[in-house]
Amino acid sequence: MSVPGVHSKSKFRFASVHCRRAAARAALRCMIPAMLLVPGIAAAQAIQPGNWDVRSTAVDLVVPGTPAFMLKMAKGKSKTERRCVTPENAAEGIAVVLAPDAKSNCRQNSSQASGGRFEQVLSCTQKSGAPLRVIRTGSYDTAGFTARLIMTGQTSRGAMRVVMDQTARNTARACRR
Repeated sequence: MSVPGVHSKSKFRFASVHCRRAAARAALRCMIPAMLLVPGIAAAQAIQPGNWDVRSTAVDLVVPGTPAFMLKMAKGKSKTERRCVTPENAAEGIAVVLAPDAKSNCRQNSSQASGGRFEQVLSCTQKSGAPLRVIRTGSYDTAGFTARLIMTGQTSRGAMRVVMDQTARNTARACRR
């Protein structure tokens, strides 16, 4: 079958380039998990010890049953959580700051951090109903991170979705309460 305006050599060249790109993508998908298993390749990059402030800002809120004026008031509001990272824990890298608070009802399903990027998936139990799913993706360095958090789930009144932007910064070299 011939395509008007396309020579048979051009079709072959397109198919060849397409196959090479597909093969390269498949190889990368296989290599990346293997690289993460090799010691030293995905070693944790130490972060700065001391006080860390994690600031979460509501970007979008869809919570069935909550009055619209309350959702509107909450949009754009921020809350800051302070964390103390000891010098010993700082050696573990950004995972220390990303870990769910021990007092929360959340557990970490998966977490990957490498090359200045991270992705984390959490499950957070509710008083009733299925757990909420939290996906947090972003970038990090030794002094902090920037992330987008998306929480989805089902409430007794319907599907909910909360989107937050987060920033974390080391605010002091020593922990102060």
